[in-house]
Amino acid sequence: MAGIYSNLVINHRHRGVAMVGDLPRRLVAEAIGTMLLVLFGAGSVVAALVMQNGRLDYAALGIISFSFAVVVALVIYAFGSTSGAHINPAVTIALAAGRRFPWSEVPFYIVAQLVGAFAGGLLIVGGFGRRAVDNGVGLTALGQGVSYGQGILLEGLGTFLLLLTIMALAVDRRAPSGWAGWMIGLAVACEIFVLGPLTGGSVNPARTFGPYLTTTVFGGSAPWWQYGVYIAGPIIGAVLAVVVYDLVARPMRELPVTAEQGTAGEIIGARGQDLPEAAQGAAGDIPTARRPHDDRIRDRVGHIGRRRWRPGHGG
Repeated sequence: MAGIYSNLVINHRHRGVAMVGDLPRRLVAEAIGTMLLVLFGAGSVVAALVMQNGRLDYAALGIISFSFAVVVALVIYAFGSTSGAHINPAVTIALAAGRRFPWSEVPFYIVAQLVGAFAGGLLIVGGFGRRAVDNGVGLTALGQGVSYGQGILLEGLGTFLLLLTIMALAVDRRAPSGWAGWMIGLAVACEIFVLGPLTGGSVNPARTFGPYLTTTVFGGSAPWWQYGVYIAGPIIGAVLAVVVYDLVARPMRELPVTAEQGTAGEIIGARGQDLPEAAQGAAGDIPTARRPHDDRIRDRVGHIGRRRWRPGHGG
C-alpha cells in the first residue's frame, strides 16, 4: 500500500481504496463502528424477543433486518473515509486477499472489531439488563435441522452477496457515487431475510463474537461450538466474492487510468482543484453579481420598441 505521509494526515491508497488517518485513529473508528453494529443490530434482536415474549416471527425478522441495514449504512457514511468502515473481519481479510488492504494491518483491524463487538454487547446488557442475557444478547445460532456444513455454506453465500456489493459500489472506481452505504446496508438486510431463520444471518465473525462473549461473561449459555460456522463461512464467501468480481467485472483491466474515483473518493485536497475551471461545482461557475442599475438598463432596452414617443416626454 502506497502512503503519503505528513505531520497531520496519512492518506492510504491501495488499488482504488482511499483512507485517511493514522492507524490508531482508524482502529478507533473500526471499534466504534462495530460497537454500533452490535448495539443497534443485535440489540434489535433482543428488543424483538422482549416485545414478543421470547418468540420471533417473520415480521419481527423484517424489522431486525431494517435495523441492521440502517446502522451499517450510517457507519459507512460516518467512518468509511477514515478506516474504510470494514466493521467485519471477513471484509478485512477479503480485501487483503484481493491486494486492496495491507496484510500487516489485518490483525490490528480484527482486534479492534472484536473489542468493539464486545463493547456493543456490554451496552445491550446495560440497557436491557438481565433480559438481554436471558435472550442471548441477540446471538446467532444454527436453526433446527441445520447442519454444521449447511451453516458454513449459508453464511458463505450471504457474505458473498455482501462482498459483491462492497466491491461493486465501494471499491470499483466505476461505481456511481453516494450509493455505497445504503446499498451495502440493504445487502445485509437481504441476506438476513433469507438466512435469519437458518443461521441468524451473521455474515460477520465479530457480530457473532460480541454477543457470545457477553452472554458467557454474564453467566448465560452461548453455543461456542458453532462459532466455527461464523468464521469459516464468512471468510470463504468474502474471499470468493473478491476473486469472482476481479475475474468477471475486471475493474483493474477495463478501468481508464484517469477514471473518476468511486464512492471511496479522494479524501485529501479540495475536489475542485483537480477539475477544469468550467466544471467547478454541480451547476458550473456562479455568475457575477448584478449591479442595481443593470435591471433598469435591461427594462429600458426591452421596452424601447414598444414605447411611443410623445412631445414633452424624454426618450
